[in-house]
Amino acid sequence: MHLLSATAGLVLVNGVSYGLLLFMLSSGLTLIFSMLGVLNFAHASFYMLGAYFAYALTGAVGFWAALIVAPLLVGVAGALFERVVLRRLRARGALAELLATFGLAYIVVELVQLVWGRGPVDYGVPIAFEGVLVHVGGIALPAYRLFLMGLACAIALLVWVAFRATRAGLILQAALSQPAMTQALGYDVPSLYTGVFACGAALAALAGAAGGNVLVTEPGMAATVGSVVFVVVVVGGLGSLGGAFVASLLIGLLQTWAVTSDATLDQWWSRGGAGDAVSPLSFLAPLLHLSVAQLAPAVPYLLMVAVLLWRPRGLFGVREG
Repeated sequence: MHLLSATAGLVLVNGVSYGLLLFMLSSGLTLIFSMLGVLNFAHASFYMLGAYFAYALTGAVGFWAALIVAPLLVGVAGALFERVVLRRLRARGALAELLATFGLAYIVVELVQLVWGRGPVDYGVPIAFEGVLVHVGGIALPAYRLFLMGLACAIALLVWVAFRATRAGLILQAALSQPAMTQALGYDVPSLYTGVFACGAALAALAGAAGGNVLVTEPGMAATVGSVVFVVVVVGGLGSLGGAFVASLLIGLLQTWAVTSDATLDQWWSRGGAGDAVSPLSFLAPLLHLSVAQLAPAVPYLLMVAVLLWRPRGLFGVREG
């Protein structure tokens, strides 16, 4: 019984830490869509750049300085991209902007492979956290995972306060709902857009810099996590930071539980009284031998389909598509 509770506690902590990492990544995408209306397909590429920049800088200035400098560098790159490319394409509509970010994602992958190669790099956790375990409720947890959770919670609070309780946040909200009026009042709305895009890119890079040493830092990491991030944003509701937070935790917990589960689908099927061979759905029998762990990669997408069938705008959708 103690072993079972310890395992459940470990799954809970790992799920929450993964979910909070997803929120750090998806919050930037949510901000960019809220302000600019751009579904940034290159967002996960900024996440990858944050991990690689932090890896390269760690050897020169140390991990803690790299954790600050890498997101700043990626934020500057994001600002340049918005100012030079997206601003000129805005008059041509959302499709042109989407295609530009799609192309940028491929360019970033190619550049990363040219500089750092096609294999994973040895980006490890800081020496201060190596092998350090923290015992919580009888469960031994890596200290760095707890640091990740604390960092993500701090970022969530900071973003919420900045957007809801500061003068700059109120101006941004005004620019979102009434850009022409905000411009008439003397505020530079295009520069606000550039700043928001830079902040979104920096948040993604921070997630990469902080989480790239827990996950694998390699050229495919953007593709691996990119689709999941879009699922988070859709499930939470396009443009909703609160929705992104809830959806991130939900997906993190469900996927972590699925990965560690040893159950099979036929067990649930038979419990539901549908195990009869003459059932109209008996053609699905070969699929029932799959384990829940094998279906773990599909869990976020199944959740997205379920949420969209029940609530097409997502859990906390605030913006029409």
